Amino acid sequence: MRRRGARAALLAAAALLTALAGCGPSAGPGDGAAVRGAGERGAEDGAGQSPGDGPAPGGGVPPVVDHVPTDDRVVFLTYDDGAERDPRFIDLVRERRLPVSMFLTDSVVGPGYAHFARLRAVGASLQNHTLDHPALRGLPYAGQRAEICGQQRKLKERFGVRPHLFRPPHGTYDTTTLRAAADCGIAAVVLWRVTLEGDGHLAYTRGAHRLTPGDIVSVPSGGAPAPSLAERTTRLLDELEERGLRVGRLEDYVRRTSPSGD
Repeated sequence: MRRRGARAALLAAAALLTALAGCGPSAGPGDGAAVRGAGERGAEDGAGQSPGDGPAPGGGVPPVVDHVPTDDRVVFLTYDDGAERDPRFIDLVRERRLPVSMFLTDSVVGPGYAHFARLRAVGASLQNHTLDHPALRGLPYAGQRAEICGQQRKLKERFGVRPHLFRPPHGTYDTTTLRAAADCGIAAVVLWRVTLEGDGHLAYTRGAHRLTPGDIVSVPSGGAPAPSLAERTTRLLDELEERGLRVGRLEDYVRRTSPSGD
């Protein structure tokens, strides 16, 4: 009897230790660092949802992408912040029918939303880059959700569209970012493998130092006296043509669901 009692006690203790071990935190994608290739540009619940909020289609957290696996000879041009408003760039997008993606930050765009309305009218898509461009990693859920959902609502109010894609400022994020993005209706978190620098040269975060099918190219705002946005993009288009590549519409390749008013 004593042996059986001692054995039962040992089994109970082992079961308790196993249960306690399973309660520890587990690392998720992006915890503590941006996804591979993002580079240096790389809690409590928030308030009730507004019409611009809602979980990402399909449930779960959105995927993080810096390159799209595809056999199509396409690359994707993405433009950040909204600080550089070159009217010649609108003409270029219209004339070349470029399906570019503009990741907009409300505090950077300021009074310049009319410029992006014209860009949208000629084929560009408008996507989410937060309200105020903070580094999100490490911020509490409520703060991250406010930044992402706030810009969702801002773009919905101004253009009648709710973005499906989100780029975290500086390319940094954590599992809280992914959860907040999902709760704001984001279908994919978009980073980049290639950067078009202010002087027109290309920088690569990982892999081959050449443009390849499926590459996501980030175009940050250029500082003076950099070539204009239209000039830098034209040079890039010339290089794409030399390599037999064309510009694809990013949303068609990474979004989980069909367009919703975009």
